[in-house]
Amino acid sequence: MPLSYYIYYRVAQPDRARTLVRDIHAALRSRTGIAGRVLRKRDDPATWMEIYEGVGDAVAFEQDLAAAVQAANFAAVLESGGVRHMECFEN
Repeated sequence: MPLSYYIYYRVAQPDRARTLVRDIHAALRSRTGIAGRVLRKRDDPATWMEIYEGVGDAVAFEQDLAAAVQAANFAAVLESGGVRHMECFEN
């Protein structure tokens, strides 16, 4: 059964974060074929959500995602003390 991932967090450096999210999406698309997208909360532009749909292999996807996030040093653009919260739903 395909899975959908929703990852939300707050950014302190939106311009740099936008570039890094593009890098993460490109790495994941290359490794998994999954195209991600990113949304910003309407009334709070510091809150972002990445969405990845149609994931067939959860273990491989989560490993590839973690590697892409680490390679991008994404933690550097999060608000101080911020973390990426990941939720996974079945389709």
